[in-house]
Amino acid sequence: MKNLFICMVIGIFFSSCLEKTNPDQLKNTKWELTEQPGVNLPIDSKATLNITEDFRISGKSFCNNYGGQVQIKDHVISLKNVFGTKMYCQNYDVAERDYLNALHQANHVKIVDGKLQLLNDKTILLVFSKLN
Repeated sequence: MKNLFICMVIGIFFSSCLEKTNPDQLKNTKWELTEQPGVNLPIDSKATLNITEDFRISGKSFCNNYGGQVQIKDHVISLKNVFGTKMYCQNYDVAERDYLNALHQANHVKIVDGKLQLLNDKTILLVFSKLN
């Protein structure tokens, strides 16, 4: 019984370490949105997320471009000073609003099987595939 307890403690320790994301592995990366649970993504336009060396973000939100800053520590993420262009694109309006709202709600980040996941606590909001 004692060995089982020790194995459980070790397992919990390693699983908590696995959830931490090294911010350096996100520097100079480009991502394309592949999944947004509960939302049908447009087929003829893409949403992207680019992260620079100094943790600035930019991308396309189906129609408009956006930018800002991101802070990442372990698995916690916060976006700051996010701005965007304001073109009206009727075909992408709902998808764009849903995407930007999800981006603002994200407070955790994980990389699982090479895919970037942005979460609100434990709920997956956005899933991206790496472009570079």
